[in-house]
Amino acid sequence: MPRRIPEETKQRAIRLVLNHLDEYANLTEACVKIGGQLGIGKESLRRWVRQAQIDGGQRDGTSSDVLEENKRLRKEIRELEEANSILRDAGGFLRGGTRPPIPMTIAFIDNQRSKGHRVTQICDVLTGQGLQVSARTYRSWKTATPSHRDLDDAIIIDALLATVGTPEGMYGRRKMVAYLRRHGLVVSARRVDRLMRDLEMNGRVRGQGVRTTIPDRSAARAPDLVERDFTAPIPNERWVADFTYVRTWAGFVYVAFVIDCFSRAIVGWHASASMTTPLVTNALRMGLWRRDQAGHPANAGLIHHSDAGAQFTSVSFAETLAMEGIAASIGSIGDAYDNSLAESTIGLYKTEAIRDDSPFRSGPLKQLEDVEWVTAQWIDWYNTTRLHSRIDDLTPDEYEYLYYANLETPAHTELAPV
Repeated sequence: MPRRIPEETKQRAIRLVLNHLDEYANLTEACVKIGGQLGIGKESLRRWVRQAQIDGGQRDGTSSDVLEENKRLRKEIRELEEANSILRDAGGFLRGGTRPPIPMTIAFIDNQRSKGHRVTQICDVLTGQGLQVSARTYRSWKTATPSHRDLDDAIIIDALLATVGTPEGMYGRRKMVAYLRRHGLVVSARRVDRLMRDLEMNGRVRGQGVRTTIPDRSAARAPDLVERDFTAPIPNERWVADFTYVRTWAGFVYVAFVIDCFSRAIVGWHASASMTTPLVTNALRMGLWRRDQAGHPANAGLIHHSDAGAQFTSVSFAETLAMEGIAASIGSIGDAYDNSLAESTIGLYKTEAIRDDSPFRSGPLKQLEDVEWVTAQWIDWYNTTRLHSRIDDLTPDEYEYLYYANLETPAHTELAPV
């Protein structure tokens, strides 16, 4: 029997759509995007949001005053960009503070000329930004033949600069090589290292972890069924869970995660203003529901592993696991290595999604809803786009897709020798 979507997951989806509806062209587009990230059908989500709008007295959706104000602001921004196009483009072209290859410089000047700017004007802007180039130098470059190395470097640098400000811009040297190769570029690790060093591009470095688990030493604990082996031959065999905190203007928000050891996919998550048992229970229920929706339900034999936090050793959570037929596994008290996969995933979350310079943030985290929005965006990228070295530089979704595709491919019958 199909599971019903958890009420908290449903309400969170409604909040995300209502809070960010003005960022989309219409309600349908918002429901398609956010529903896809949360694994919820667009028609169901749209129906829920419409009902919420009726309940809140907002039957007509976004007011015309808001739309008109957005239109006016966009017009002002467009006029500002046109008035400062050379300086703005030069700022992006010279990001990193190093001298770009000659082919890239020529291409930039050609592009600005196509917008109606004079060569001398373009060169003056570049010179003012630290790139010494004159109109005569540019014209001499136009008649010369660039080297193959310069041409190849220009293509790779262009691809590297395109990742700045995107989640992929957080990749380090090794993962950036895999990313560029996936996009059809023939690159070596040495060349990428040299160019990233020249551009002063570095991968995101994790900060020091902070302890959030408060163990209940008096509670009865399940045995450790994992014993630091955070691998699994198939999906839905071993899940690990943990939670962390995020500072907001309104106070602390706690975010719980459930991760599948097979693919490193985050199958469930939940955010709450309180650090109680429902925090981890709702994350587990979301994971079970999402697996059901994907057509790959978690069956008997699933192990749920966590640390010895009071939320995981509570009677209520133990009863939830028992009702779902899930075996509980708990590591020792005070040893982060006993739940290192969950700790590592939370470290990525804090580094890639929560830091002030995160590409998933557009402003300060003021309240619970802001954390939910950033978390939903990051988990969607983490599962569908982010490359993971532990699974052959694939994404979790790709890794699981290949697993199930191999199961569905019939084996060839071998003919006995005559």
